Amino acid sequence: MRTVMVRYQVRPDAVAENEALIRKVFDQLAREKPQGLRYQSIKLADGVSFVHVATHDAEGVNPLTQTAAFKEFVSGIRARCVEPPVTLEAQVVGTYSGLSPWA
Repeated sequence: MRTVMVRYQVRPDAVAENEALIRKVFDQLAREKPQGLRYQSIKLADGVSFVHVATHDAEGVNPLTQTAAFKEFVSGIRARCVEPPVTLEAQVVGTYSGLSPWA
């Protein structure tokens, strides 16, 4: 299992566009239901910072990065950002399904 966390900050005028693109990703995931993928996107209290956490069971390729909507989302991310995305490998220590839509 591989877990990646990405954090970044968008320009205030790009928040609505960023959220719309994120919703497209979740819409596609809901339709296609890729196996072994857990994904969450969070907007922080400042209203312009975002954190995405993806965990996938698949060896090699992350199914999230193969979706058309995700490719569209990342294609313009740097133009929307004040702080560019920082990607960190992570290790899940625990998850409680009552607090997380991942279960």
